[in-house]
Amino acid sequence: MSTGPEITGSARFLGALTSRKVGLLSALYFVQGLPFGFHATTLPVYLRKHGTSVELIGLLFLLALPWSLKALWAPFVDRHASPRFGRRRSWILPMQALLALTCLAAAWTRPTTDGVYVLLGLVFLMNLFAATMDIAVDALAVDILSKSELGLGNIAQVVGYKLGMLTGGGLLLWLTPTLGWQGLFLTMVGLIVVASIPVWLLHEGAHQPASASTERLDSYRDIFRELKKWMKAPETRWLIAFITTYKFGESMSDQMFKPFLVDMRFSPEQIGLWVGTWGMVFSLTGSFLGGVLASRVGITAAVTITAVLRVLPVAGEWWLSLGQPSPTAVVTVTCAEHFFGGALTTAVFALMMSKVDRRMGATHYTFIATLEVLGKMPPASLSGFVVSAFGYSTVFAAGTFLSFAFLGLLPRPNRRRPSADIAG
Repeated sequence: MSTGPEITGSARFLGALTSRKVGLLSALYFVQGLPFGFHATTLPVYLRKHGTSVELIGLLFLLALPWSLKALWAPFVDRHASPRFGRRRSWILPMQALLALTCLAAAWTRPTTDGVYVLLGLVFLMNLFAATMDIAVDALAVDILSKSELGLGNIAQVVGYKLGMLTGGGLLLWLTPTLGWQGLFLTMVGLIVVASIPVWLLHEGAHQPASASTERLDSYRDIFRELKKWMKAPETRWLIAFITTYKFGESMSDQMFKPFLVDMRFSPEQIGLWVGTWGMVFSLTGSFLGGVLASRVGITAAVTITAVLRVLPVAGEWWLSLGQPSPTAVVTVTCAEHFFGGALTTAVFALMMSKVDRRMGATHYTFIATLEVLGKMPPASLSGFVVSAFGYSTVFAAGTFLSFAFLGLLPRPNRRRPSADIAG
């Protein structure tokens, strides 16, 4: 007669455990978003305000190189760890400490001509430490999340990181008249320190699913051998084709959408409100619901549903370019695009994480994530040339076609492809 209460108690325990995992990962991804949000939004504003040339500001993207190159040192993160601190904590805690110290040092710089290069060097280090921390946090997520938790876990990844970017690049910029330059960085230091508390309290083994393998590859040769074997598998070829093309149309259209609005004579204030504020709110909401959908209906179904729905707002951008769009139409399409794009991103990240070999989690997930990032670069880079040669309608039409064509790569239940047959 005690079966019912026992099952209920077990379910509550598992629910609380999942909540702790999601809370921990949310805090860690939030911290990683702070420096990149500062780099992408706050830094250009301050530099230009203090007379920095537009040429130098145009090169600020180079400070984010660690995020693109992190796959090069991911095997080192996988291979080396302190048994005392744990396989992932051995990297997360030092990177948090170094990130906090770098922010502390930046508080005593100035975005003026004399101090600009010191500041830029510190921002590069912030990105380096955050990107290295990201390797270990992604691997921790792979280690501690069961397949049924991947949808919720990737809510933590996507939403946590976006909230960190919003804080570092929006909220703190808004508060700088009150906080001041030093207060901006000291606030970041405080947030990083607070986020380190649950990591100090973490016992990695206690959060790891019983089904997860604790085996660890012993050498770089083993890591690269297994990665090479994975690359040769037929299902891997499908996965790579999938993750490198799923954002082709969206990236091409999005890259030119804000310039299109400028040329349609909408004000910067309107564009900032519609795209930067309302769009981000809908992106966060979509990211959250995409993870919930993956946990409820399964990862494959969530990817399929969100990919199909994502085509609609991309086509909406094409429709806007065929005439003089009204503010209401622009807001509607913008919010829909951010909502469905965010939902698809979370679902795809859950799919990517479900494919990772836990024995080399840091290397494997970082490699897959790097391919995902690189896949978005070619269409975005070409979009300006297409507009210059053929106009905005052509680039938005191409984005719509590519988004629709991608649907042919979606997994079908009757294919019985192992890489696609995932239940959330």
